[in-house]
Amino acid sequence: MYKRVKIKKGDTVKVIAGGNKGKTGTVMQVLRKDDRVLVESVNVVTKHVKPSPANPQGGIEKKEAPIHISNVMVMDGNGDTTRVGRRRGDDGKLVRYSKKSDQTLN
Repeated sequence: MYKRVKIKKGDTVKVIAGGNKGKTGTVMQVLRKDDRVLVESVNVVTKHVKPSPANPQGGIEKKEAPIHISNVMVMDGNGDTTRVGRRRGDDGKLVRYSKKSDQTLN
């Protein structure tokens, strides 16, 4: 059983620690098992690829590497970093909301 993660795919996040501090991007994937997230255009690494039948040329490709979930923070609609809470919405379902601006997050 994995712990509950407050960041979802599609969220806009800001990196708050590490070498990519200050960068913002959209979450492409959440790796709950490893407590890591894959953020678009953040932590881009260079990977050397050997030639294969699918890629006969081989070469160097750039791709995003996952960063720890504690190093990112969700941004609300105003563009501010915020903590995320959960509460019952109008329809009785749980919705996520910004603790700073009190607006719901999609």
